[in-house]
Amino acid sequence: MAKDLLFEIGLEEMPARFIRAAMEQLKERTVKWLEESVIQHGAVEAYATPRRLAILVKDVAEKQEDLHEEVKGPSRKIALDENGEWSKAALGFARSQGVSPEQFTFREVGGTEYVYVSKSRIGVETSSLVGEGLLGILQAMNFPKNMRWGNYDFKFVRPIRWMVALFGKEVIDLEIAGVKSGNVTRGHRFLGSEMGIEEPAAYVETLRAQQVIADVNERQQMIQNQIDALAKEKGWNIAVKEDLLEEVLFLVETPTVLFGTFEESFLNIPQDVLITSMREHQRYFPVLNEKGNLLPYFVTVRNGNNASLDVIARGNEKVLRARLSDAKFFYEEDQKLAIKDALSKLESIVFHDELGTIGDKVRRIRRNTEKLSTMLGTDTGAAEAAARTAEICKFDLVTQMVYEFPELQGVMGEDYARKAGEPEAVARGVFEHYQPRFADDAVPSSSVGSIVSIADKIDTITGCFSIGIIPTGSQDPYGLRRQAAGIVQIIVEHQLSVSLTDIFKLALETHQQFRGLKRSEEEVLRDLMEFFGLRVRKTLSDESLRYDVVDAVLSAGYDDVVSAVARGKALMEAVGAKEDFKSTVESFGRVSNLASKATGEKVRSDLLTEPAEHALYEAWRSVSEKYRETLASRSAAGALEQLGGLKEAITVFFDAVMVMAEDDAIRTNRLALLAAIDEDLKAFADFGKLVWA
Repeated sequence: MAKDLLFEIGLEEMPARFIRAAMEQLKERTVKWLEESVIQHGAVEAYATPRRLAILVKDVAEKQEDLHEEVKGPSRKIALDENGEWSKAALGFARSQGVSPEQFTFREVGGTEYVYVSKSRIGVETSSLVGEGLLGILQAMNFPKNMRWGNYDFKFVRPIRWMVALFGKEVIDLEIAGVKSGNVTRGHRFLGSEMGIEEPAAYVETLRAQQVIADVNERQQMIQNQIDALAKEKGWNIAVKEDLLEEVLFLVETPTVLFGTFEESFLNIPQDVLITSMREHQRYFPVLNEKGNLLPYFVTVRNGNNASLDVIARGNEKVLRARLSDAKFFYEEDQKLAIKDALSKLESIVFHDELGTIGDKVRRIRRNTEKLSTMLGTDTGAAEAAARTAEICKFDLVTQMVYEFPELQGVMGEDYARKAGEPEAVARGVFEHYQPRFADDAVPSSSVGSIVSIADKIDTITGCFSIGIIPTGSQDPYGLRRQAAGIVQIIVEHQLSVSLTDIFKLALETHQQFRGLKRSEEEVLRDLMEFFGLRVRKTLSDESLRYDVVDAVLSAGYDDVVSAVARGKALMEAVGAKEDFKSTVESFGRVSNLASKATGEKVRSDLLTEPAEHALYEAWRSVSEKYRETLASRSAAGALEQLGGLKEAITVFFDAVMVMAEDDAIRTNRLALLAAIDEDLKAFADFGKLVWA
């Protein structure tokens, strides 16, 4: 007969950001232990609140399954030495299976005899295993940060205060850090009390009676429903940010939504400042009107019931008023700081010991910006705006507002620059040069913002690479992957006519001019191209291109990112035609296979002896120059269509001509013709990498 299993770990309040991962980890470790222990079980549910992690396993078998298996070992030839004794391989196999060689038998499989061992194990009672199993699960859990308490060596996310461990109605005996298991849980810190749990199935309802909603999904739905009801009642748009909702979810055990107000005079502060202050400091949801403008209200979630909500609201209003007053003070004080004075302060802020101060970085950004503007053929007005943007783009880093809210860098810079009388393009560029800040963020909309964004990001990336800071594994403390992806996004979004190599060289020249390079330029360029190749691959994959299409396109190069994306899309569309295009690719493959044998000679028309090779030569000559121009113009679909026009001439050539002729000169010339055609093919893609079902 099966029984339910309950394990609850009661704790002091955990950091909200750790809880979901901890809950999932507890579930995964429990399931893994049950499977490894060969214990049958039903559904597994995980629960979590700020003060508890719990797992409920339904229908756990009362006894392990009996085990009967036969394990195949080495062949007889390997298992026995020349004297008929057991070899080291056989003895090692015996040790690995926990048996003695006397238990070996031989069985013929496919004409060869192999060692076999039969293993049997009678399953033991689950109740005799579960205590040790749960204790092992508890001790194996890991967290971003751990604590030790008292005189115990044991570490956990927060001190353990109680444990509930039940197998059916039986208490599982275990102890850790001075806490013994039982069947008594604790309810809401202020609204509940201690309560015994009769059996695991009663866990959720027992806690509900003690003002604790243990089910995470239920708790989240309660919060969302209450927010939706309040928004409907008031006619508000309550801006629910997913990461804030996730955090609030794990700050409460019984959620009750309420709202408060703040003085309208605070609305004179930029909206982003108010929203950031509410979200980051107070965990409040801002309230907007139908136009997206902030209203003087906030929404929060109480950890408790709906008693005395007016008192709770007034308390929250008082705290928020103080926060917003600070923000107002910072905002007003910042505007007294002249931009030139702010820039001088950047000279004392170290960006990196080997890369200088933020002031040094700004000078490099400006030079990169000027060179990029020239490279892109930017008009004079935009180039001048970009240069000024580059010069002041970091000035808000020394403001009190950005010191308090680092996530507002750029946001405050735009506002302060505009108020200081900077041109609109410059003020907007100060904000946009940080874009894209994260995955799925917008790229700069203006040419000014785009140029300075690339100039800034490539300075950081090349600077780090030049001193040997290259992301490996999950380590990327300077966000270089994100910044490289941002550059690729900007190039593709704005269809910029610039190569990655030119951008790399430009930035390296700037670093060389200002401070010299620690590594050789060739090394850094190689590493940069490889690093950006992974970002371009991701961009192509995000376009829903097949992996083989991506491989084929990248093999032809990605220095021109826009061209690589265009070629990828055109090739993917052609592959969709399947049979028609497949035969074309097969003809390209015949060319490439023999082209690899070419010696590098140029094609000589006077050595073309067969009509079919004359025809192929003329077909290629009529296509090649036009094809290269079309490809350079990034009209990839047109270029691919022009290559496809060679198919018939290639087919006739291979049907009528013996490429590997006995005459050395003729053979070399025919291979040279195929190599010339293959060079054009490889400029588009390596068609040999395409996979056909």
